[in-house]
Amino acid sequence: MSISRRTLLALGSALGALWFAACSTPEPRAVSVAPGVTRVQLGNVTAFTIRDGHIPFTLDANFVRNVPLANVQAALQADGLSTERVDVPYTVLFVETGGQRVLFDAGNDEQRAATVGKLPDGLRAAGIDPKSITAVVFSHFHGDHIGGLRNKAGELVFPNAKLYVPAPEWDWWMDDERMAKAPEGMKAAFAAPRRVLAPLAASIVRFQPGDMVLPGIRSLAAPGHTAGHTVYVVEGGDRKLMYWGDTSNVPNLFVRNPDWAGRFDMDAEAASVMRRKLADMVVDQNMLLAGYHLSGSAIGTLARRGNGYEFTPLGN
Repeated sequence: MSISRRTLLALGSALGALWFAACSTPEPRAVSVAPGVTRVQLGNVTAFTIRDGHIPFTLDANFVRNVPLANVQAALQADGLSTERVDVPYTVLFVETGGQRVLFDAGNDEQRAATVGKLPDGLRAAGIDPKSITAVVFSHFHGDHIGGLRNKAGELVFPNAKLYVPAPEWDWWMDDERMAKAPEGMKAAFAAPRRVLAPLAASIVRFQPGDMVLPGIRSLAAPGHTAGHTVYVVEGGDRKLMYWGDTSNVPNLFVRNPDWAGRFDMDAEAASVMRRKLADMVVDQNMLLAGYHLSGSAIGTLARRGNGYEFTPLGN
């Protein structure tokens, strides 16, 4: 029996559609557990994003250092945002995978401001006991990422968690000679990791970026924001998830305009290069993206837009 060319083409098209349907991954669904708490199920990986709060910063010419203030104000105005201040959000990622309950960064010191230090409340709302957390993995040592490791009394908030830190970040901030030469305005930044982390030095795991930190959690060097800033890719779920820490600040400015130099980046040029490199990786590999200063649920998708990128949070 002969089969016509039209039939073969139709059969090939049908088989192609079936193959695509079988191989494509459905868009993950975000569930709002409580205000500021979002859960995303990725097969064997469960992710929560938990808002630690926000702090408003006065918008001046120093907030974006290589672009006229008028351009920054225009970008904010186009999104209906204030042109006098920038509200910087802080959102922590929690992942349950391979029997591990992992927190990426620890949030702000609850004494820093009334609008931050909300992570413990968010964990309770998510049904996550801080004592059940097995690992805290740090992207870098700025105070808003390590301060929440201890409460007002100085006690560990996650007493059963193993702490994992990038070795280059540890070496940079724990260098006494570097601290002695630092400008007076940076002294507090050096003091924070010494107060929060140094007493635990003997038990802290220091790894080299590029290492598999835990099963299914791979680290990637991402210097620029700080010397040892490190990002993580969570594997093993239906879709890879990148936590890129402080690769960007507010996405309306720095995701859409990756070449803009933010006031918080220690090496603005290196940070810009890294933003593009990691953003392209996320887009090309169809990863989900989570970030400490991203908007909305702070977990979502990334797409190229003009000369930059567009972050779309899940659940919004």
